[in-house]
Amino acid sequence: MTSQAFPPNPELSGHRQELTGLDGERHQTLDEPAGQRPLREAVDLSMRRYFAHLDGGEVTGLYAMVMAEVEAPLLSAVLDHTQGNQTRAAEMLGLNRGTLRKKLKQYDLI
Repeated sequence: MTSQAFPPNPELSGHRQELTGLDGERHQTLDEPAGQRPLREAVDLSMRRYFAHLDGGEVTGLYAMVMAEVEAPLLSAVLDHTQGNQTRAAEMLGLNRGTLRKKLKQYDLI
């Protein structure tokens, strides 16, 4: 599986905007670094930007694309945290060590 990046949307960058979240609530936001907001909100805003950038275009395989975008850095961060100890990383993630190794290979992390 190949990872695809979300296309940038320069029209939204650095501007104050009001977005309706997946939870139905309206959020006023100014583009900020990803570490400044909860992961759930960052994903919600990223998806809204992605859809706005599509401008009515069709998309398929969205679930797999988003999961690959989130899973690879998650695995990398946990592996860094455990200093490369795959057994500890698998335990932290709640995965079988074999499954973790398969995913690490899938994303070229080992």
